[in-house]
Amino acid sequence: MDNPNTIIQASNLHRSFHEAGRELHVLRGVDLTIHKGEWLSILGRSGSGKSTLLHLLGGLDRPTSGSVVFDGTDIFGLSGGALDRYRNQHAGFVFQFYHLLPELTALENVLVGSMLGSSVFSWPGRRAQARKTATQMLDRVGLGDRLTHRPAKLSGGERQRVAIARALVNRPSVLLADEPTGNLDADTAGSILDLFRQLHKEGQTVVMVTHDQTVAKAGNRVVTLVKGKLQAD
Repeated sequence: MDNPNTIIQASNLHRSFHEAGRELHVLRGVDLTIHKGEWLSILGRSGSGKSTLLHLLGGLDRPTSGSVVFDGTDIFGLSGGALDRYRNQHAGFVFQFYHLLPELTALENVLVGSMLGSSVFSWPGRRAQARKTATQMLDRVGLGDRLTHRPAKLSGGERQRVAIARALVNRPSVLLADEPTGNLDADTAGSILDLFRQLHKEGQTVVMVTHDQTVAKAGNRVVTLVKGKLQAD
């Protein structure tokens, strides 16, 4: 990573799974450079390996072989605790199905991201500032009047906005979005993409996977994954 504008460098990533007595090759030698401040769309059909690639970039899964280098360090060479910190502090995740805790309010769901990065000893001293930041993030995504609403009382678009606020609460280096509009109607999906555009305009690095060419074109660079191999930009 000699280029100072590079934030993540993935090299020769392979990921295989054993299924029904055979080996399933999902990623087959992926090389990918992600630049600071860009919005990279990874386009691919279902089963192409795009979600697996995103999980490797964020440290949610480990490759069969290959490396993911962030800020000069291969994240898979880190200790368990250091890898947890990478996921919590540098990689913000947004998923298609939100993954909100139904018994918590919108504000509490966003606070979960802050709590996971704190010890039981440090959290009491951080709670007030964390609550303030979480409130600001919900206001930032247009939900300042929904702080006490639980997910069941929110629309699909509102739930995704809560998930985005949760992903942003620790001010991650990279926002990793897995089909963030895939569970939404066209109008709501458009409003979520508008939010991503604003975040990107403000300098947020975004990596988004999608099967939809129209959604992919919202990014400023598009790469295509076909049967586990990355095609040219």
